[in-house]
Amino acid sequence: MKAKQALSEQAAGHVPGPEDLTIDDVRAAAQRIEGAVVKTPMMHSITLSEITGAEIWLKFENLQFTAAYKERGALNALLHLSEEQMQRGVIAASAGNHSQGLSYHGSRLGVPVTIVMPKTTPTVKVMQTESVGGNVVLEGETFDDAHAHARKLEAERGLTFIHPFDDPHVAAGQGTVALEMLEVKPDLDCLVTPIGGGGLISGMATVARALDPEIEVIGVQAALFPSMFAEFKGEERECGGDTLAEGIAVKRPGEFTRKVIAEKVDDILLVDEPALEKAVSLLLQIEKTVVEGAGAAGLAAVLSNPERFTGKTIGLVLCGGNIDTRLLANVLLRDLARQGRLARLRITLQDRPGALFKVMRLFDEHNVNIIEIYHQRIFTSLPAKGLITDIECEARDAQQVERLVAGLRKSGYKVQMVELN
Repeated sequence: MKAKQALSEQAAGHVPGPEDLTIDDVRAAAQRIEGAVVKTPMMHSITLSEITGAEIWLKFENLQFTAAYKERGALNALLHLSEEQMQRGVIAASAGNHSQGLSYHGSRLGVPVTIVMPKTTPTVKVMQTESVGGNVVLEGETFDDAHAHARKLEAERGLTFIHPFDDPHVAAGQGTVALEMLEVKPDLDCLVTPIGGGGLISGMATVARALDPEIEVIGVQAALFPSMFAEFKGEERECGGDTLAEGIAVKRPGEFTRKVIAEKVDDILLVDEPALEKAVSLLLQIEKTVVEGAGAAGLAAVLSNPERFTGKTIGLVLCGGNIDTRLLANVLLRDLARQGRLARLRITLQDRPGALFKVMRLFDEHNVNIIEIYHQRIFTSLPAKGLITDIECEARDAQQVERLVAGLRKSGYKVQMVELN
């Protein structure tokens, strides 16, 4: 009865508040979705703990069927619907993990699911959503356009709109992540949780405050999209840019979730793009797990703020693993470059026979592997007989590259390290 009343209040324009999300709601959601979502493992990371100086516990939500925690909230919301609502179907505006979670469980339950996405959505995301049963409608150039169209179709077709985050039923489902984490590790000092619209952290903070008010709850946002951070701090911040953490790139946080966060979250931190890239790379190299940028935001925050987290026992949610493989490859290669294991050397040569061979001999002497060679003869300010050569190379570490550069310069070559922006 409470669920149907909440749905009717939302439809009538009532904006829920923190009182509409309790630990009992999360526990009920856990019972409701049990067996239909993966109870993902939570494991202690010995190596990440050594790197960060904190005790790191990881919750592997990237191991859900659709590779994201969003299934939990989507399913809980679906199971609150009446029979009539289920028959008519549901609709959402999403180009991310919510669309797949809702489509998958809607299809499993026999509920028609319509997902409105901007026309600019990558084809792979459209295909992923359709592959799990969603009916995708492409409309508009931006997410706001897609959202407006979804609301229009909701009214025209009598569908039920399920918001990706600004809904107590969705947040209650997401909060089951914290229930499972604290079941495994009840003595956590801190939960560090990514924030996009705020559904996940609203559910998790509700659980933490009820079970142990001493647990510190800290949110994390990408520095390019500090929407909830700005609300929390009472600041004006611009949102926009190409962030690796596209799953939390939300310009307007939820009305409901911002109220919960203001009451139950201790702080929100921002992380920059290099920190996100490093976290994604570390999780793959150390934990052998693929995590998207948003899913790595918690680890990025711990790595970026050692003074804040050293010595604490920390729970991190790897909230999603849906990252484009080409993008992942770029992230890994850029991380190798930052470590100095990959380098690009720009060397000025004379354009004559044997010039490149002599340089390559020096690479061989220093046991540095050449990956690619680029010549530039035309677009250069050098004399006509001059030549700029970029050589991409691979070494054991930055020190080995430095010794090679020193050797090249000692042999009379002009060498410049091409820095990674």
